[in-house]
Amino acid sequence: MVVGGGLAGITAALDCARAGARVTLVEVRPRLGGAVYSFERAGLRMDNGQHVFLRCCGAYRALLERIGGARGVEVQRRLEIPVVSPGGRETVLRRSRLPAPLHLAGALARYPHLTIPQRVRAGRAALALGRLGPSTRGLDEQTLGQWLAAHRQGPRAVAALWDLIALPTLNLPAAQASLELGAFVFRKGLLERADAGDIGFHRSPLSEIVGEPAERALRAAGVQLRLGWRAQGLARTESGFELSGDSDGEGLSVEAVVVALPHARAAKLIEDLDGRAAARAGALRDAPIVNLHVVYDRVVCEQPFAAGVGTPAQYVFDRSEAGGVGEGRQYLAVSLSGADREMGASVDELRERYLPALAELFPRARGARVEQFVATREHAATFRAQPGSAALRCGPRTATRGLVLAGAWTATGWPATLEGAVLSGHAAADCVLEAL
Repeated sequence: MVVGGGLAGITAALDCARAGARVTLVEVRPRLGGAVYSFERAGLRMDNGQHVFLRCCGAYRALLERIGGARGVEVQRRLEIPVVSPGGRETVLRRSRLPAPLHLAGALARYPHLTIPQRVRAGRAALALGRLGPSTRGLDEQTLGQWLAAHRQGPRAVAALWDLIALPTLNLPAAQASLELGAFVFRKGLLERADAGDIGFHRSPLSEIVGEPAERALRAAGVQLRLGWRAQGLARTESGFELSGDSDGEGLSVEAVVVALPHARAAKLIEDLDGRAAARAGALRDAPIVNLHVVYDRVVCEQPFAAGVGTPAQYVFDRSEAGGVGEGRQYLAVSLSGADREMGASVDELRERYLPALAELFPRARGARVEQFVATREHAATFRAQPGSAALRCGPRTATRGLVLAGAWTATGWPATLEGAVLSGHAAADCVLEAL
């Protein structure tokens, strides 16, 4: 039994079925994909979030190939991040063809949002950060921001450079994020291999790339799907486990279980079977993400995406084609990570703050008419990647044989990413097959 139909559950179910197990997957929603999904509102196809990935995310890319969703994604030939600031000023952070870490030296040397001394200090800090490895002690006891400050990175450098990477990957600014996870992101994505950080985009709606292809692939693999089925209780039996639901009182008897749920829901389900793991999972905190969906009556941004500096608009994506917006209009999605403040704001408050911010970044937006403005909120988008979180992330094995955990919140070594979720599914399948 796999409980949860997100990326981790999909991966675990496919692996187990391929190994010859009889697999049932239950999911409370009427669709697969978990936190990666699309919906339609007022004729506009929207993704719940802008889930980009990197070239180094090999497990996620392999899953898309496996289920038949890869044709809906595209990876940059070479890392390019357009950076815009108020007044419409634009620069591009672009890697060269030199080997790592020299591939980013030219982009940093020309970066106009830092002074020349700041660029030199940032380069030295990047090299020092790359030397921090898994064996370095105490990394999860301080924030990335504290480490950067100790390496002469001031608030301006952090805001204009380091948070461009920290916010979208860790869902927290450097000032709040664990140094262990921050060092991993910069080392893995930017410093180890020249092409590792090339950005991948979902060109089609997420449901067409993940949820719908996954359902076809699982059914073809012989996995029994029970969508719209909520797992309420899990108990040990002589032959394995009994999973109870809340719909019709029906229980499901299985030999082994992969719990591939968000950390808070997983903690409640396994509490009677592994109290220690449940306590650790339940102690993890949440970090929210807010997305703003803005449709203009004309094209206001020429770039497919852009990072913002000196503005509350962190990352802006052109989703016109995927959203089904006709020619001559434009649909921009604004992704706001670590969005504690925005979670409590009303739609009118968000509109009042962010439409002027977009007009400052894209001058053509000043005379454009806003046809739609929608805010979507994921209050528990990821676990909170703060210091101390490493000790709370569980491995796949539990104290009860045959009960296995999966999810981006588990101890994959990665932050809460698409890649981490898929890696956790593979690890869970290995453990549960061993138990069987």
